[in-house]
Amino acid sequence: MTIEQQRQGLAFSGSGHPTDQESLRFRRVSSRMSTQIYHEPNSSTSLAQEEEQSGSEPTLELRNTVFPMALKKAARQVQQMQVPAQFNGGSWKQKRIKFVRQFKSNVREFLYFFSLWGKTLQKIGGRNLVYASKQPQRLRPRWQTLLSLTGNFGGGVQSYFIFLRFLVILNFVSFLLIAGFVLIPSIVFRSVGIKPESSKADVSSECLKYDPNPQGLVVFYEFFLDLLSGTGFMEYSYLFYGYYNNSVIVTSLVGSHFSYNIPLAYLLTAVFYFAFCLICIIVRMGKAARVAVTTGGSDVRSYSMIVFTGWDYGCLGSKATKLKQRNIYYRLQVDLEEERLKKHAASLTLCNKVTLHSLRVLMFFVAVGLIVATFLAIARATTFSQENSHVPGILGLFYTYLPSIVITLGNFLVPLLCDQIALLEKYPPSATVVVALLRAVVLRLVSLGILLFTLWKQIMCHDSRDKCNLCHYNHEDYQCWETSVGQEMYKLTLFDLLVSIALLVLVEFPRRMVVDHWSCKLTQWVGRQEFVVPSNVLGLVYGQTVVWTGALFCPLLPLINTVKFVILFYCKKITLFYNCRPALRTFRSTSSAIFFLAVLLFGWILALVVMIYSVAVIHPSFACGPFRSFFRMWKIVPESFSTLPEGARDFLFFIGSQAFSIPLFAISCVFMCYFIALASIYGKSVAMLRAQLKLAGQDKQFLVKQIEKMKPLSPQHNEGEQD
Repeated sequence: MTIEQQRQGLAFSGSGHPTDQESLRFRRVSSRMSTQIYHEPNSSTSLAQEEEQSGSEPTLELRNTVFPMALKKAARQVQQMQVPAQFNGGSWKQKRIKFVRQFKSNVREFLYFFSLWGKTLQKIGGRNLVYASKQPQRLRPRWQTLLSLTGNFGGGVQSYFIFLRFLVILNFVSFLLIAGFVLIPSIVFRSVGIKPESSKADVSSECLKYDPNPQGLVVFYEFFLDLLSGTGFMEYSYLFYGYYNNSVIVTSLVGSHFSYNIPLAYLLTAVFYFAFCLICIIVRMGKAARVAVTTGGSDVRSYSMIVFTGWDYGCLGSKATKLKQRNIYYRLQVDLEEERLKKHAASLTLCNKVTLHSLRVLMFFVAVGLIVATFLAIARATTFSQENSHVPGILGLFYTYLPSIVITLGNFLVPLLCDQIALLEKYPPSATVVVALLRAVVLRLVSLGILLFTLWKQIMCHDSRDKCNLCHYNHEDYQCWETSVGQEMYKLTLFDLLVSIALLVLVEFPRRMVVDHWSCKLTQWVGRQEFVVPSNVLGLVYGQTVVWTGALFCPLLPLINTVKFVILFYCKKITLFYNCRPALRTFRSTSSAIFFLAVLLFGWILALVVMIYSVAVIHPSFACGPFRSFFRMWKIVPESFSTLPEGARDFLFFIGSQAFSIPLFAISCVFMCYFIALASIYGKSVAMLRAQLKLAGQDKQFLVKQIEKMKPLSPQHNEGEQD
């Protein structure tokens, strides 16, 4: 007698009728009873013979069956005993697949220990960053299980630190690119003693005046002021644009001709730097989009995934268990809050909806007024700072940092007021995050654009054209205007880091000490601070946009930003674990990661506009830099193109001709149409699968209701009432 027959024999009572529980079980498995094949551990029929008898009908894996664990172990032993009897080719193939899988797991485990800040990210979010959703729990390596053991603040805060790590790696690789093609060749050529080429002969001597080196003895504290402002000994160094020469090296090696053009390398490195950053952002956005599509939206399926598959049975110890519970609690908190607000919005009357939308429009104009007032203050502060930039001493340092101070104050005060405005608008948590980010994006990035626009107005003599008649730019105030712009970006980067450290030491630690050791109504109302992810992410985007904007004028700015972000990571880590409490209102990390990268892409576009305007419109300085002998920076490209060999010129002409561009465009359109059709088919398949899942859920609900109706009619229920 097989196991299935035994189950069928036990399923009926003495009267021959199935019991209530067994009836429910038979209803659930009736649709698949005919297709399942159950194996007894003592059966003499091998798996291969049964597969041949069943034809193309596959057998179920043991882990997908409902057998007891002892029965599964016995069946596994039988399968292992039957493996040598199989064909050697199949056995070798299984061993090879198992070896490759184990090798990949070992490599991932080895690389994990070299990942940047892996343990800290594990402690913050308690989620597997890469592979947790790709393998079942029993197949995960030890390091993947450890990644999912802990979590203090949820995936939203963790996404900030993952984003910060991405920017650290991006800036460091960008610095290696700049160092390999610009910095190291310039150091080598300068050490050899190669002098820069002179500017055009028809240039006035007034345009060639540029002497940034300090004369005579300098007081010690002025070195500190120069370090903060980027002037003095810092101005004429590899840090800024003005120190690089326009040298073209031509040497004859053994059997070959070698040449290196510093101006061309400087411009092309900046172009490839922007292209590399764009590719990294697009690739990361694609990964985040796939994760967002896989996890789905805030519907019933997300609750089911969290409830039934969210727990990690590899958790060991009470601490790990509590932290995992806290992580799941935060995820459910976000979903339930959004669903509650959606139901509340659906229940509003027409009058309430009109009142709510009118209030949102009014608050929108109030927020726009605050942002415009901040822009006017930044423009006025920048003009005043440039007019008083030659004041010596501490007062001059304050004047030079005045735009940075105004931008920082605006970025701190205006978002606080906008957050209070958002409380009146009553958006859902995810929409509140998006609105706060949009306002902060407009405030931070456009404020940087206002600063640059004010500088360009003074460089291009928009107020008085007489200053630009001689040199085509304001040479009296900006002898090397590229270095001046680079100094502004350097000061913004450095001041942002100093403000972060000062807030940690002077504000956040004292607040935590007062709240923890002084119990009163005021301290209870203030409480510990929350780690607000939107404002912190916008700080990172703002800092990275400053670096992209100033990379053309300050080539070592990516290296400075790498060090800054590393220091900022540890400052934020200390703040998070020692000074902050878990946020009362969290948000979903999957959709927010895409928005963070979209905002970063917007900052990249702003920096690209700045670079294009500087390269194509403004005249380079005659007294400094690698483009001192050109009318525009981009003029180095056609001049270098004319020096190429004839074969290389013909090839580049062919790439730019219609004979190459038209077929390339046609092939691109064909591939685009193919992928669009493929995506449409996949979308329809996903929609059909979702509809099937929904129907399956409705069928289960219907069966449960039918069982509840049939309970009063069952024999056991009637006997219980008679007793």
